[in-house]
Amino acid sequence: MPESVNGMGLNLLPETIRENYEVHEWRHACAILKNDFPEEWEDIIAVLERFQLNREDILVPGGRKSNIAGAFDGHFYRLGWAEKQFNTQVVIDDIAHKTPTHKIDCVKNRVAVEIEWNNKDPFFDRDLNNFRLLHELGAISVGVIITRCGELQNIFNMLGRGSSYGSSTTIMEKLLPRIEGKGAGGCPLLVFGITKKLYVE
Repeated sequence: MPESVNGMGLNLLPETIRENYEVHEWRHACAILKNDFPEEWEDIIAVLERFQLNREDILVPGGRKSNIAGAFDGHFYRLGWAEKQFNTQVVIDDIAHKTPTHKIDCVKNRVAVEIEWNNKDPFFDRDLNNFRLLHELGAISVGVIITRCGELQNIFNMLGRGSSYGSSTTIMEKLLPRIEGKGAGGCPLLVFGITKKLYVE
C-alpha cells in the first residue's frame, strides 16, 4: 500500500484498516486524532471497520446521495456526528466580510469528515479549501476524506455500471495531487480509499 511522505502515524491504525483501505496522512493527523480526539478516532475506526462494499449498492442507480455514501453518513450520525455549515467571517478595518463554507458531511468536536463516493472531482477542491479555511480560523483541527480507489473500476465494469463511474469523478488518484499541491494548506489530513478488498458479492 502506498503511503504519503508524511504518513509516519499510519501504524497507529488497526491492521484491518491498513489492509482494506489505501490510507494517507499529512501533518501528523493520526497522532492528533488518537491523542487529542480519542472518541472521534474510535468512531472513525468503528465506521471504517463496519463498512462493506455490497454488490447491490453498486447496482442501485445514483441519486442525490448513493446508498454507499449514505451508509457512512448514517453510521457517523448514530455516533453523534452531524452535518454542519460554519458561519465564518473575516474582519478588516472593523468591516466584517462573510466567508461562507460549504456544508461538511460529518462533524464532531473539531474533526471534519467528508465522504466522496462518486461526485465530480472538483468536489475535492471544495473539500480541501473548506478544510484549509476552517483550520486557519481555528474551527477544526483535522480533516478526513473517505473516497474510492480507481481499482474498483474493474468491478463496476463487470457489473455493467462502469459508465456511471468515470476518471473525472472522486477517486483517490484525483485527490492526492490536489493535496500534494497544498490544496488544504496547513490542515492535518487523513485520507481513506475504499479498495476491492471490501467488495462483497
